[in-house]
Amino acid sequence: VQLARQDARQLHRPAECERAGLLVCNPPYGERLGDAQELTSLYRAFGERLREEFVGWRAAILTLDESLGRVLGLHVRKRYVLYNGALECRLLVADIDAGRVVRTEGAARPLSEGAASVANRISKNARHLRRRLAKEGIGCYRVYDADLPEYAAAIDVYTAVAIERPGAAENGPSPPQPLEPPGQTWLHVQEYAPPREIPEATARDRLRDLVRAAAAALDVPRERIALKTRYRAKGGSKYGRLDERGEFLIVEEGGLGFRVDLFDHLDTGLFLDHRPVRARLRELARGRRFLNLFCYTASASVYAAAGAARSTTSVDLSATYLEWATRNLLLNGFSGARHRLVQADVLAWLAHERDEYDLIFVDPPTFSNSKRSDDFDVQRDHVRLLKLCLERLSRDGLVVFSNNARRFALDRDALGDCMARDVTASTIPFDFARNARIHSCYEISRSNAGLAKS
Repeated sequence: VQLARQDARQLHRPAECERAGLLVCNPPYGERLGDAQELTSLYRAFGERLREEFVGWRAAILTLDESLGRVLGLHVRKRYVLYNGALECRLLVADIDAGRVVRTEGAARPLSEGAASVANRISKNARHLRRRLAKEGIGCYRVYDADLPEYAAAIDVYTAVAIERPGAAENGPSPPQPLEPPGQTWLHVQEYAPPREIPEATARDRLRDLVRAAAAALDVPRERIALKTRYRAKGGSKYGRLDERGEFLIVEEGGLGFRVDLFDHLDTGLFLDHRPVRARLRELARGRRFLNLFCYTASASVYAAAGAARSTTSVDLSATYLEWATRNLLLNGFSGARHRLVQADVLAWLAHERDEYDLIFVDPPTFSNSKRSDDFDVQRDHVRLLKLCLERLSRDGLVVFSNNARRFALDRDALGDCMARDVTASTIPFDFARNARIHSCYEISRSNAGLAKS
């Protein structure tokens, strides 16, 4: 046994080692070092040294963040989850090959000081969430939400199991194709409107840094990052022209499959902040007639069907979203007369509908000015909407009402003789804890029995 004290970046292959061996290393994680750029430089220099001195050997690297392991530029063959005290780590087993340097785009060149800071924050957020995400089997979540005010954007992770690409026009999309590796990580980055005093050039540079930081911190190539940018125009900040890929990822949530589109639509097809609401609806749906208003892509209807609802009815004005909803239902094996989809203006349809429902989920837009229906404002019109819902509700039924208006206030007095309780706090996911006002949610019933059953 030989012991030596030296800089690992100056390490030499032992002269007495004639055969290839195993090099084991537990390099700094950054918990005490703190500087992400310094840490990246350390790992890169160490990887270069290994390829100079230890070609043909195998390396086992224990690190807190797999993206740091990738900065070494080695071909990682196996990964193991291990714990160093309370820290969840990765043991990366790699071949040291001089002719093959593996790099992520984010590690291709040094990050700027600002990008390094935001990469460090994203990495820490991901580590903080990792154990609970794994325990609850969550693959789609928010990893960053303007934690650093100058880098104002939301970053959502989508773990895809398959991809659906456009097929021939007459045949529709191609069947979903499994992805390699399974559980492929994609990112959805949505820029918040920068303050007016920030020059557009500065905002663009910061957003570019944020994307590079996310790519480096989460080890995701640029082609798997969807970026939604804002521009200033008359009437306020708006999003730029979106893509036209016609490509859908298949993701899983709660043991169910959903189609999401990261590039072509402003919203992806799956509102991640409603994950606990959907789980709640599945618990409540057994044996009940379920109505989903402003159904969007009908993810709530899929959950209700999976919860053994007696029937589901999904209503939306958009033919595009109803077609998407149909595919989400079919993806999970739900079809036939028990699962009805209706294209209609919700308020007009409720005024003429005569069927009764035991569980109604209503998640309206904050504003809507469709050419095919009257203008809608959730604060102004929610009383009329909820009264129409209550007319269609069975005696001991329940309305679950949610919306994303930041300053929404439920007008309890105007609703008249009904029971209502605010359940917002229990419906905010842990990965959205920084933004407790992302939505509000209420349970409303015509009787105390209806609330008691929920």
